[in-house]
Amino acid sequence: MPPSGTVKRAKTLTRPERGVAPAPLINPHGAHIPVGSTVPVTDDDSFDVWRLFSHIVSFWAPDVLLENLGGLREPAVRQAWREKIALCFIISVLCGTVGFITIGLQKVLCPATASTLGKFSSLGSDNGTLGVQGFLYNVTKIPQVTGVDFPTLLKNPGQDITTLFTRTAASYPSCAGLTFRAAAEDPCSGVSCPAGTLSPATLSSLGMVNTGLIVGYDWDQVANLKNYFVIDGAVLNMNSYMTLHPNPIPGDSLDLAIRTVLTTNTQSGRDGTRLILFHKDTAAALHCLVERYYAGNIDKVTPGCFVSQLVLYSGLIVVLGLVMVRFIMACFFNWYLSSRLAGPPDSSTLNRSAISPAVMPEGANVSIDNPNGTAPWAGPSGGKKLSKFNNKSARSLASSASTLINADGVAAPIVSLAQIGAELFAVCLVTCYSEGEDSLRTTLDSISSTTYSDARKLLFVVADGMITGAGEKRSTPDICVSLLEADPRFGNPVPMSYQAVGSGAKAENRAMVYAGHYTVAGRRTPTVIVVKCGTEAEAASDKKPGNRGKRDSQLILMNFFSRVTYNDRMTPLDFDLFRKVHVLMGVTPDFFEVCLMVDADTKVFPDSLKYLVNCMHHDQMIMGVCGETRIANKRQSWVTAIQVFEYFISHHLAKAFESVFGGVSCLPGCFSMFRLKARKSTGDDWVPLIIKPEIVKEYSQNVVTTLHQKNLLLLGEDRFLTTILIRTFPNRKMMFLPQARCRTVVPDTFSILLSQRRRWINSTIHNLMELVLVRNLCGTFCFSMQFVVFMDLLGTVVLPIAISLTYLLIIMMILTPPKNFEEAIPLTLLVAVLGLPAVLILITTRKVVYVAWMMIYLMALPIWSFVLPVYAFWHFDDFSWGETRKVEGEGKATAHGDGPVATEIINVPLRRWEDWERSRLRKLKREERRRREMDRLAGNYTGANSDLLTPRTSQYDGSDTYSVTSSEDDHWGAQIGGYNEMSTAYPPPPIGLMTQPNPSAETIAGSDLEAMLEVGFDDGRGKTRRSTQEIGRYQLADAPAGRGGNNGYTPLTRSASPGPSPMAAHSSALGEFKTHAKKRSGGGARSAAQNYGPLGPLDPSDSF
Repeated sequence: MPPSGTVKRAKTLTRPERGVAPAPLINPHGAHIPVGSTVPVTDDDSFDVWRLFSHIVSFWAPDVLLENLGGLREPAVRQAWREKIALCFIISVLCGTVGFITIGLQKVLCPATASTLGKFSSLGSDNGTLGVQGFLYNVTKIPQVTGVDFPTLLKNPGQDITTLFTRTAASYPSCAGLTFRAAAEDPCSGVSCPAGTLSPATLSSLGMVNTGLIVGYDWDQVANLKNYFVIDGAVLNMNSYMTLHPNPIPGDSLDLAIRTVLTTNTQSGRDGTRLILFHKDTAAALHCLVERYYAGNIDKVTPGCFVSQLVLYSGLIVVLGLVMVRFIMACFFNWYLSSRLAGPPDSSTLNRSAISPAVMPEGANVSIDNPNGTAPWAGPSGGKKLSKFNNKSARSLASSASTLINADGVAAPIVSLAQIGAELFAVCLVTCYSEGEDSLRTTLDSISSTTYSDARKLLFVVADGMITGAGEKRSTPDICVSLLEADPRFGNPVPMSYQAVGSGAKAENRAMVYAGHYTVAGRRTPTVIVVKCGTEAEAASDKKPGNRGKRDSQLILMNFFSRVTYNDRMTPLDFDLFRKVHVLMGVTPDFFEVCLMVDADTKVFPDSLKYLVNCMHHDQMIMGVCGETRIANKRQSWVTAIQVFEYFISHHLAKAFESVFGGVSCLPGCFSMFRLKARKSTGDDWVPLIIKPEIVKEYSQNVVTTLHQKNLLLLGEDRFLTTILIRTFPNRKMMFLPQARCRTVVPDTFSILLSQRRRWINSTIHNLMELVLVRNLCGTFCFSMQFVVFMDLLGTVVLPIAISLTYLLIIMMILTPPKNFEEAIPLTLLVAVLGLPAVLILITTRKVVYVAWMMIYLMALPIWSFVLPVYAFWHFDDFSWGETRKVEGEGKATAHGDGPVATEIINVPLRRWEDWERSRLRKLKREERRRREMDRLAGNYTGANSDLLTPRTSQYDGSDTYSVTSSEDDHWGAQIGGYNEMSTAYPPPPIGLMTQPNPSAETIAGSDLEAMLEVGFDDGRGKTRRSTQEIGRYQLADAPAGRGGNNGYTPLTRSASPGPSPMAAHSSALGEFKTHAKKRSGGGARSAAQNYGPLGPLDPSDSF
């Protein structure tokens, strides 16, 4: 027991992080089924709540009608159509609710009689005033009218004198057609009206000026005034009527109602609203009574008007608050936070100690006697010793991890980040489908030409099938391979099988791996091109052999790094990638920490990759970051012109605001960086992120059954990947970095834009429906990311009614300009929503030209807010990619994964790296024995790729964990590439993980220059070069002690070259599969003693 008295358990015995992973979004019942197995899917016709609701909403369309007239033959298609109708119904209800709250709520709660409230002047509060028809008039001079004592009237300011003016029944149009005496007779019949005819001219002649205020009464004043009562807030003066009719009128129901109100409730005011409205005949006279006997209003706001005003002001505060907060936070992020994230890491960050890349995370497959948890390829103690002989000095596959090995040969689990350097190992994934050579070359040129060191980035290009783009003369794989300067040591690639995203026979696929360098402007970037070619049966019959979609291309990389990280079972394609990436980069793939995903029509700015990696350096909690995507063809057509400002505002306002919370809801697939794995805050372990097995499994689902699942998975891979990352790691961050920029080509015709936005809008709605349910996001209540997601979801579905109300508001404001603040509230909101982005433009870009682009965008608002959303909503059940990507001779593109359910087991071998490496060595031994036999018989023998084979031994060579029936025949040999990257016919790559903080394609290290001077610049070939023994090797070398000589079996002195990236010779020899990938010239054997520099071979006679 240690002195501390505690038992220190080995890494493999510690428990994983406690926490319940969220249920998968798709097929949660198959969450615990092993990868590669078929997920059982049953046709469940049971009526759950959603299915029942969809049938109720679409009851008017029976199955017979849909099948015969609609052409919906399959039950699943009909159910998807019904679910689409149900979703459209819900969206219509939401739009109607928003429209009612905006326009109808005030009319219902505060009708016209109450909406005239305006401002009140309480009865008796203003001296020198009198009331006429409810309005308060200033008496500027004492009128001289016979029969009217104005000085006495002015002693009671504000009292109603309407009864003193002459009026006729025809003056009140609301009373036309009514037979009640209170509505039909002339008000002045039998009563004296000495003040003259009631008209503006008469009032002006009397020196009375309208103040615009309404006379306000309280309930006590109404109760104390004789013959006054209230209807719906309006105060009525019935003195003239009661003077004419002091006695009840038989048969007149309105007269009875008036007398009933006036003779009751004399203490607490008189409200006749309920009594008048209770009977249909008297209710018809309500407006007539108000128009004829109106004397003012109750100066208390009615409950209906109060609620209406409350809703109006609450909406003003919430909407204007959200707009202002988004604007302020976006400015704060652009000014302050983003610049800090884009800056280089400081020395204190790099001097921290942290977990070594050679150490695998908890849950990985490590030997039980390996307390450090290092990978089996990391060093001599990286895995269990399986050799039948004991050789303590034997080393496993030498890699850059060896720089992290202690003097005693044990891999160090904790290292200084200075050993890794400021430039993390980054893999740049470029997925291509039908793009042309210009697009591909532009993308690859831009990534290769970035200021990021070639030694720390790997171009990983995936060609999605044997596809020829529309208008192209060559297939996409042919174009990709023609751009590669292949490494001759790998020979002709052969198809390797892997598990693909697909159902049935599509679940298995094959791909060829071309490895070499991409050269441009003096830069030599290690490059791997994966060409999906399909199975043999598929290649013979399918129009697009190997095509499985963009998600499958991403999963090739995600599965590969996930299996490397966990030392999980690999497919033949994974092992082939492991070997080639290892040799090209000089490090094993577990050194890669970040992945940049770029589309094949995107141009990356030179500093963008460095800025994105700096952002990852500054915060280990960041698991994904995207840059700003600008438009490359903005002036190509009106369609591209209307997208310029939309792209700008979606980044600098929406994503910048979300970045303050660390919750960008969508990292665009055209230009985003994800963290493969992150160090824990304690620095003692790794946390796999995008390569976490649960995420890889969920992202690789290929059986989707419901409309919601299909909209999630088949229409927007980038948003779905972001969604599952946020659901799995809600406490980690998704960020936007405006300093990292790229340009991409956007749709230039309206049909392509319509197809693209249909996918994007539908994918957005369904993904936000899932994100809004994630409770432990940043913030609380209205200041939380969850509330922001909810508002985004609501704002997306009500776009059609919002733009309709906007134009209605503009028309109403033109016809009737607002007279007070309440009427101007909608206009204030409109100005804020449309005007603040213009201010943001001037603040962030200082380019006035973007204001012009904003005006173009505003003119196209009906397209963005009405045409595109309505089209997308009606096509909820369309899961195809439509017109976005077209290939030669193809009709409407279909969705990958939208096919039959898998009914067979995938026949792809899965073995761990140790087993594959053991089989590779045995294959080399067999080839060596055959070569020697052929040497005795007929001279030199060459292998399948014309490589002179050299045997190697390994710690795994003597393992008895797997046996073969014959030492001469290993049935795994066909699944292993027939090349020998360790052949002495080709120069070895350098060994050593050296940081290159500021690499340049135009400078070389001092040791390289010394070597060049030693070799000389002439063409003499007779000079003696360093022997093979002096050059470090990438090999498994665990031969027994005493075995050595010139065969390179034993570990040799490591090269002092600072260039960690091995560079191959410029010539290549590419094989061809079917009619694809034409052979390129060159590829002869080179001297084993040739040396490497940062850009390749040091021999100056070999041109780049």
